[in-house]
Amino acid sequence: MIARNPFAELAQSIPSLLMQMFVLTMIALVIIGTLFDIIHKKNVKYFFENAKKAKKQAKKELSSSKKSSVILKTVANEILTTSELGKGKRRIAHLLGMYGTILFWITSVLMIFCYTQANSITPPLYPILWHVGALMTCIGGYWFWFFLRVDVSAEAHPWYRIIQADLFVLSLVLTSTLALIWSLLQYSNIAVWDTLFFGLFCLANIILFGGVYWSKFAHMFYKPGAAIQKNLAEADGSRDNLPEPSNEPKQFGLGIKREAPKHY
Repeated sequence: MIARNPFAELAQSIPSLLMQMFVLTMIALVIIGTLFDIIHKKNVKYFFENAKKAKKQAKKELSSSKKSSVILKTVANEILTTSELGKGKRRIAHLLGMYGTILFWITSVLMIFCYTQANSITPPLYPILWHVGALMTCIGGYWFWFFLRVDVSAEAHPWYRIIQADLFVLSLVLTSTLALIWSLLQYSNIAVWDTLFFGLFCLANIILFGGVYWSKFAHMFYKPGAAIQKNLAEADGSRDNLPEPSNEPKQFGLGIKREAPKHY
């Protein structure tokens, strides 16, 4: 099962062109939803205005090489490895979900656009990575949902309490879960259930990519920009108009170290 391209099997009943159009439609929904989110919340406008303000408050001017160094360091540490989450369970769950999703999406596009035509042979690596990516997303997502969410772990809300902010993580995890179930049913040649779960898989994708405006999907694009801007502000001394950290914290007692950090 894990080495089979489920989209190649699907191409026997659904034209590959239709699958490709579905993928392009999902990409278009992300772009449109993000643009509406930018217009409504004015995030990009805030970033640009904040950058101008920081430039005026800067205590030193950064050279191009220094700016590049700060940006590369931010990408390597905070974006690619999510170092701001520390060395804990949240970081592991986040990395599993992030890289699992990237694997799942990239291999989906490759298999749909390159290996659904007649007589095409899918390299076993792609479907293996597709299944592994979906599984990684499920592990990271369910781990976060049941045990690591702030409102569950720190505020004692039940895990089944759902609010609008949960739309992204829920639809993301459900998409991967339904993909794995659909692949298993297709491999087992259970036609009726196979069709049902493929339909649910498509619906979950529509909710995930079509719900960008109402979910936290667009945060994936904002967070890298915010992290880069924050580190540039620290490097040029503007620090978003905040004071520098105290260099003598011990004289004030244990503070938050009295308990394990669970409040985010």
